Amino acid sequence: MDYNNYQNGYQQPWGNQPYAQTGTSNDPIVVNSAFAVLMRKVYVWMALALAVTGLTAYGVANSPTLVEMIFTNQAAFWICAIIEFGLVIGLSAAIHKLSFMTAAIMFVVYSIVNGVTMSFIFIAYTATSVAVTFFISAGTFAALALVGVFSKKDFSAIGKFLMFALIGVIIASVVNIFVKSSGLEFVISIAGVLLFAGLTAYDSQRIKENLQQYGGEVNDTTQKIALMGALSLYLDFINLFLYLLRFLGKARE
Repeated sequence: MDYNNYQNGYQQPWGNQPYAQTGTSNDPIVVNSAFAVLMRKVYVWMALALAVTGLTAYGVANSPTLVEMIFTNQAAFWICAIIEFGLVIGLSAAIHKLSFMTAAIMFVVYSIVNGVTMSFIFIAYTATSVAVTFFISAGTFAALALVGVFSKKDFSAIGKFLMFALIGVIIASVVNIFVKSSGLEFVISIAGVLLFAGLTAYDSQRIKENLQQYGGEVNDTTQKIALMGALSLYLDFINLFLYLLRFLGKARE
């Protein structure tokens, strides 16, 4: 069910892109103010997306009709998965051409569809264990995000290693679909927790650096950079939560 793993591997749409340098200010006060606003937007948008996903998942799980339609019909489930994949790839590939409003709508739609496919957690696990795992994930995520934002250590080299590790986890997960090894499943789960813990710190630092470099003012372009940062962190949190749930989740009887 952790097909979301591949989604962190897409190429980020910022970096050394020339479009992001337009409209910035040389006034340190303006730059710092805009940076603070954009950083706040990153985490607010991420939190809102998580709320949308959680409410959607809970609502679907408590609707017998929707549960039957989605989880007894493989076609319906795979359609949702394909829509998720298409939205993430489309958003990252076309972010330069999209307006901020269009990109934001796509992010919201993705959050809803992801909530539909994640509704299985409320069916497979007790509500208490899901809540406990969520709060542990939130605390872990917050601590690692703070490390990424405030650490003076450059995580660039670590980021490259994590990208290769992500590919390895995806390949191992696909292989285990066929071999169904409990031992391999355990190793993948541990690797997944460590991987997305590392990605949380790495992505937080990268987002900060990009916004510092291009966040001279709050405009359509810089808000799209912040939105894509929110998407990256959203995916990190979701995957960290799902892998921790494998250890902490208590199955319904």
